[in-house]
Amino acid sequence: MTDMRRTLLWVVFTMSLVLLWDGWNKHTGRPSMFGGASRPAAGASAPLSAPGAVPAATTIAAASVSAPIGAPPSGAASAPAAAQTVTVATDVVKATLDARGGDVVRVELLTQVDQNDRSKNVVLLDRSAARIYLAQTGLIGAAGLPTHLTPMLLQPGETTLAPGRDAISVVFESPEQGGVRLRKTLTFNRASYAVQVRHEVVNTSGASLSPQLYLQLVRDGNPPPGESSFYSTFTGPVIYTDASKFTKIEFKSIEKTAAEHDKSADNGWVAMVQHYFFSAWLHNDKAPREFYTRKVDNNLYAVGEIFALGEIAPGAAKVFDSQLFVGPQEEKRLEALSPGLELVKDYGWFTIIAKPLFWLLDQLHTLLGNWGWAIVALVVLLKAAFYGLNASAYRSMAKMKAINPKVMALRERLKDKPQQMQQEMMRIYKEEKVNPLGGCLPILVQMPVFIALYWVLLSSVEMRNAPWVGWITDLSVKDPFYILPLVMTATSVFMTWLQPTPPDPMQARMMWMMPLVFGVMFFFFPAGLVMYWITNNLLQIAQQWWINRQMGVN
Repeated sequence: MTDMRRTLLWVVFTMSLVLLWDGWNKHTGRPSMFGGASRPAAGASAPLSAPGAVPAATTIAAASVSAPIGAPPSGAASAPAAAQTVTVATDVVKATLDARGGDVVRVELLTQVDQNDRSKNVVLLDRSAARIYLAQTGLIGAAGLPTHLTPMLLQPGETTLAPGRDAISVVFESPEQGGVRLRKTLTFNRASYAVQVRHEVVNTSGASLSPQLYLQLVRDGNPPPGESSFYSTFTGPVIYTDASKFTKIEFKSIEKTAAEHDKSADNGWVAMVQHYFFSAWLHNDKAPREFYTRKVDNNLYAVGEIFALGEIAPGAAKVFDSQLFVGPQEEKRLEALSPGLELVKDYGWFTIIAKPLFWLLDQLHTLLGNWGWAIVALVVLLKAAFYGLNASAYRSMAKMKAINPKVMALRERLKDKPQQMQQEMMRIYKEEKVNPLGGCLPILVQMPVFIALYWVLLSSVEMRNAPWVGWITDLSVKDPFYILPLVMTATSVFMTWLQPTPPDPMQARMMWMMPLVFGVMFFFFPAGLVMYWITNNLLQIAQQWWINRQMGVN
């Protein structure tokens, strides 16, 4: 039994050191030990020759999507010159649109402060020398059709949402090209991050046409600015269908081989996800669509979907409506936009537990009006729910601590007779009715709940810029004065003192070192997560101390 506990402690301690070292490697720009991409050096940028240029390779390579799709659009050999842009402002976004293709080339989120420069707002979509992240659309299926590279004419109209108005629309119209004229209307609504996008395809030729519409997101593979190296969140494309649900696709899997995901369905959506924010193309009507991912240039990747518009007779028109969402992962808003869209707030394996935990956290926030106190209240409720299990564990620990002097004396007396020592120790445990693992099993039962809460706090954009008390003005970033990590380390050390000291000196040293190792890691964690651990530690200390006192254990 002692050997098993020693082995378990060594595994935990060794893995802690490995993860700490791996985090430091990524933080300093070296490759991860687990094969992930290293953090780019400061100043790393997307491979552009000049601001505003769009690589020609971002043209949709339609022939590689699937067999029924036609050849790539003509004119893909070279990128055209920069076209006219227009800036649209609402109460929540400021978006820049390019008359070349009617692309959305920049989106600033007016309600989200940039945590690296608090004088600025978060910019999600962008086209600059430093970053590429675009939303593009166009037609394929025949030669010469309008694509995202086609210069379009911006129609006159308002570009700022005036007080009292609920929406504004910006319209682009292509010249007659490939036998069609494409009219693209983007409608921005008050208090909404979802842009209504209407494509109207008019057949100006003398023959029937069957064009296809593609909606795609193009992004560089760089991590979001300011991303921590000490905890990992997913950045990259996502495809959702009813059949396969939420499928994350690593940039490196697109780089090496054809990524594994659903290639077609009559439902679903595509997205680009990063910590707290995402963009997505949505079309909720049942309609056949094809999904694709591809590398379009060096450090540049695309995810998209293709819709067949059906046959359009000469002189007739076809209208296709979709939505482009660019904004924060606010779970309550997303559930109403499209089935499964709330899954972009990624809780990993613990989604089934994490979703009700977030619901409860949100209810507590509504009641208390402060996310910090809501976290404290939630941990208190969880500890109350698990009071019985914890009490069982702490009683077992108290019994172990009470008989510890007897076990230590036995080990000293029989240190040269290990087999007899093990037999005598098991006899003592049996006589004293102590289970050496009795303190571990109840805690293991609770682990999935507290890990799920960890992901709730790490993933919730609601924590951004949310104050608690005093110097904690943002629960999503580390404590600027490191007070909370120091308190967390101190409470962890005190918890170790309350627990029985392992009879093996090596195990004892490891037990005292582990709070210090984890304490160092928490210096780089968001304040909200550290608050959660402190609250958990304090409640655990109180319950352990009370049970020790009841049982007469010092």
